[in-house]
Amino acid sequence: MAAVNFRPLHDRVVVRRVESEAKTAGGIIIPDTAKEKPQEGEIVAVGSGARDEAGKVVPLDVKAGDRVLFGKWSGTEVKLNGEDLLIMKESDIMGVVG
Repeated sequence: MAAVNFRPLHDRVVVRRVESEAKTAGGIIIPDTAKEKPQEGEIVAVGSGARDEAGKVVPLDVKAGDRVLFGKWSGTEVKLNGEDLLIMKESDIMGVVG
């Protein structure tokens, strides 16, 4: 995992998607249509934060290294340093795992 030479702006984050198991513990293959909708990923980089009505920067609740859940269709796919990543707003993240 090389460091990403990219800094997202404002309330955006860069996420590396973590593939979930396509098989159950008993060896049953799970088809895509039956998989849970939320996706899991690891935060790679975060922006400085969004601005509130007064113009003050509000820092993000997530940080690099956090494991997060997000919607299957959230974010924009990009390729940085040969690695497939997602750029999304913090509001697209459902929560932090662990």
